[in-house]
Amino acid sequence: MGLRVNQLFQVPIEEQDLEIVERKGVGHPDHICDAIMNEVSVALSKEYLKRYGHVMHHNIDKALLAAGEVKTRFGGGEVKRPMLMVFGDRATYDVDGDPFPVDELAVNTAKKWLKNHLRFVDPEKHVRYQVELKKGSQALTDIFKRKGKYYGANDTSAAVGYAPLTITERMVLQTEHYINSPSFKKEFPETGEDVKIMGAREGKELNLTVALAFVDKLIENENQYFKRKAEITEDVNRFVRDRAKLDSVNVNINTLDKRGRGIGGIYLTVLGTSADDGDGGQVGRGNRPNGLIPLNRPTCSEAAAGKNPVSHVGKIYNLLTYEIANHVYQKVPGIKEVYVWLLSQIGRPINEPKVAGIELILDRGGDFKSASKQATEIIKSELNGINDFTKRLTEGKVSVC
Repeated sequence: MGLRVNQLFQVPIEEQDLEIVERKGVGHPDHICDAIMNEVSVALSKEYLKRYGHVMHHNIDKALLAAGEVKTRFGGGEVKRPMLMVFGDRATYDVDGDPFPVDELAVNTAKKWLKNHLRFVDPEKHVRYQVELKKGSQALTDIFKRKGKYYGANDTSAAVGYAPLTITERMVLQTEHYINSPSFKKEFPETGEDVKIMGAREGKELNLTVALAFVDKLIENENQYFKRKAEITEDVNRFVRDRAKLDSVNVNINTLDKRGRGIGGIYLTVLGTSADDGDGGQVGRGNRPNGLIPLNRPTCSEAAAGKNPVSHVGKIYNLLTYEIANHVYQKVPGIKEVYVWLLSQIGRPINEPKVAGIELILDRGGDFKSASKQATEIIKSELNGINDFTKRLTEGKVSVC
């Protein structure tokens, strides 16, 4: 393994004048695809383990949520055509003549996730399901039959993770979590789960533009909508101001709205997600593994969600780089920012990346030699314990979106 530790002489993101960060929340169509396909991978992995003693080949990382069609009305609209969830890519359907119920497990897992996360979606009535999963190629499935302590990588792929989060990143993440929290939904039940936040920090001024779906059956008229939106905007502004510790904070919600245009001038949905009528979703178009879309940062283009947790480095390295970066930042003194890079080579054991790199931005007067030595020890330890990490992935204990 080629391991390099370099010192970066650049301004940390936190100290730069312009920073832009996005998050797609729980009910956003892209997030729905990522979350469901990863849950399917977890469910498959657990059942493969139960039946055969190890995880079998699968990658459930190609999926589409096609928007449905609704008629929104004040006081409650109707679903005219349900959404369509399409499951794509590969899975193991048969092990030594023993058939495995991939399709049934995938659909049931999706229904369970929808029921648990989207209050207004009935997974039996409002969504149709189309499973287009196929058997894997011999070359890739053979990886799972080879002996050895570590699986071989099933792709040549690069990943990068970083730490720590900036104030802007934390506020974008925490604000979406707050809007989709049980306490917020109790206070503002007319808000759906589809939340998208775009944060822009210019110097010490933070502006958040929030797209927040409202549910039509809980809105009686246009005046009530704008009244509740104003109350919600004030509440979210207060939440951010109390935590951001910046000179200026401004939150704007549903800026496309225009009074006097009735249904056409406000953001109303029937089911609390734009996927009911306005927008589709795909795996990989949502958040990076740390839950954000940070435009100022280097990030991996791979979708972590849905890939198998034991050999697909597009998932393993994508998530592991963030974990290593956090550990380095927490354990090594004098670091302002850290970036961790891992590059796999197909067939090479997952604990032996072709290239591993650490980039450090140090506090003024920081000791690079000491920091480099400690960071090297951490990354080596993490790679040697990679099977413990993949076990947590298999059990669904690591968030991917």
